[in-house]
Amino acid sequence: MSMIERWQRAWPALLIASGPVLTIAAIGSHRLWTALPWERFGLSLLLALLSGLLAWPLCRITRWRLASALFWIWFAALTYFAGPLAVLAVTLIAAAALAIGLRFVTQTGIALAVGLMAIAGATGWLLLLPVHHAWTWWPLLLAIVIWQRGPLLQCLRGMQDGWRASVDAAPKWAACAVTLLGLASTACWLPTMQADDLTYHLGLPYHLLHHARYVPMPEHQVWSFAPWAGDVLQGVAMVMSRQEARGALNALWIAVTAMTLWTATTRLSASARARWACIALFASFPPLVWLGAGMQTELPAMAVLIALAALLLPEARSTSETRIYAAAILIGGLAALKSMHLWTALPLLAYAAWQHRAHGSWRRLAIAVVIVVLIGGSSYWFAWRDTGNPVLPLLNSYFASPYFPLRDFEDPRWHAGVSPLLPWNMTVDTDRYLEAWDGGIGFTLLALAGAWVLALLRRDTRAFAIAAAATVVLPLIPLQYARYAFPGMVLLLVVVVPRGEALPGRGFAWMIASLCLLNLAFQANAGWTHHSSALKRILRSGGDAATVLTHYAPERMLIAAIPADDSSIVLATDPARGYVAELAGRGRNVSLHDPALDAARVPAETDPTGQGWRDLFASTRAGWIIVTPAASPALRKAITDTAATRIERIGDAELWRMPPMAKTP
Repeated sequence: MSMIERWQRAWPALLIASGPVLTIAAIGSHRLWTALPWERFGLSLLLALLSGLLAWPLCRITRWRLASALFWIWFAALTYFAGPLAVLAVTLIAAAALAIGLRFVTQTGIALAVGLMAIAGATGWLLLLPVHHAWTWWPLLLAIVIWQRGPLLQCLRGMQDGWRASVDAAPKWAACAVTLLGLASTACWLPTMQADDLTYHLGLPYHLLHHARYVPMPEHQVWSFAPWAGDVLQGVAMVMSRQEARGALNALWIAVTAMTLWTATTRLSASARARWACIALFASFPPLVWLGAGMQTELPAMAVLIALAALLLPEARSTSETRIYAAAILIGGLAALKSMHLWTALPLLAYAAWQHRAHGSWRRLAIAVVIVVLIGGSSYWFAWRDTGNPVLPLLNSYFASPYFPLRDFEDPRWHAGVSPLLPWNMTVDTDRYLEAWDGGIGFTLLALAGAWVLALLRRDTRAFAIAAAATVVLPLIPLQYARYAFPGMVLLLVVVVPRGEALPGRGFAWMIASLCLLNLAFQANAGWTHHSSALKRILRSGGDAATVLTHYAPERMLIAAIPADDSSIVLATDPARGYVAELAGRGRNVSLHDPALDAARVPAETDPTGQGWRDLFASTRAGWIIVTPAASPALRKAITDTAATRIERIGDAELWRMPPMAKTP
């Protein structure tokens, strides 16, 4: 073999190997091992070992593959911790979504994403109507399933056969991927306790639960009309199960993302082990546990964005008409989740326009645009109609809505600046770009950088490699906030993982396995929910949410202590902890979520007589006050002077009852 031939065989492997070298350099130069959460890593390894021990006798009894046994072990754990009724409700939602999606495409993962966005988009227009009852949603979704029972049963049989074939093709990789997915699903065992959820996201679902309709109150919650598709589905699941179903629904989104990753990598002719490796890397992606424990839109956006990419790849085998309509539903779904996600998807749309430039139909395109508006437009329309700003509180210097100051909403924390070093900086100095610890976004961007360059050099993957990379870069241009890039970072796996097979021998297996293990080691650094002892507490308590909430969100326990027949206003006095969204319109907070009360709080804090706070109590007609250690002397004096009574103290938070006369101005 000549030197030239040897070089032609060796250079792709050398290029791919540059990624792991870059990762080692990052860890060594920034001493990232000092930030490694060893105890949480040990807990993950212990849970993985325990799942394997439980799966082993199941394999012996049923003669299943290990991956199949592991799947049912982790599913049983999810059902126990998330709640059987929640899992049942989400299962029916998934079945109805699949039935709808199969009208457009035949691939299960894409069909699920299409159906879920169709349900969310249609429901968005009906949110303000009092029709959201368990006795309306259960029959409706059951009717859809029965109507499409033929295609559904055929699809389920195909899923069963496809699962066996895919597991048999790479049994070890399948077991690894399922184990990592199971570890990621532990985030779904935790109760809802992230700040944005308790301040805002829980509001819409609890409105539907308590009032059978959504009653936006932009004067008290400036994000009332923000794109709501994710919260809509949470609300439907909550109404059906009569309890919070966040864990079960987030587990569904994780599963849909894994399925769409499989479909997308199949379109790129990846081998079975490369497809499982892609899913394993997704499951080890550290921010997945942070997203799974909350209600942020980036989790469903991952599934929808990757479904859109899989649908737009030339190898997709749908008819042109159904494909464009399915794509329209997904594009509208991204807009309905968050306008940033639509911005992120623009490179994929440019890619699709170029790939299918010779097969366009203006009639179908016009219909597709109408579908996008119908699926994604409800929140923007209601916001414009009721507040004058379709994206309130964004761009308010232009729209001049009276519900927010005449300036653009922005978060000054996330302006570190755009540069070619962003992937490196976000990896080693993560807290500058995210509420996380160093290494909290994982090491995929560095470790697979060489594989991406290889994909860029190949003519058959170059265009998609550029589009996938652009979905990471584009959301970071206006704001260097890493969370907005998460969907694109997962999409990037589709193009880079198959290229890793250019490594000779077992090089591919070692590289992917090492990267998965490294990501898992830093998984808890992605957010405080797993960085804390919350998972250990939920395990020790046997799934008792109160045990966890007492330590990390005591306000929720205080709210639960208020008599059920009391309809008084509850005022959260800590601007950093306005955790009253679950009160479904009865909660008030003094942060920028309520600009008027936030403005009233500032002078009240400097009034030593407490009169400013007493005026604020009176203006809100608050019957209950939640106080934290951040309470100022002025606030304490105001509470004392109004003769309020402390009813309960849980953790570091206190619940005070106002005297009857203090409730009125």
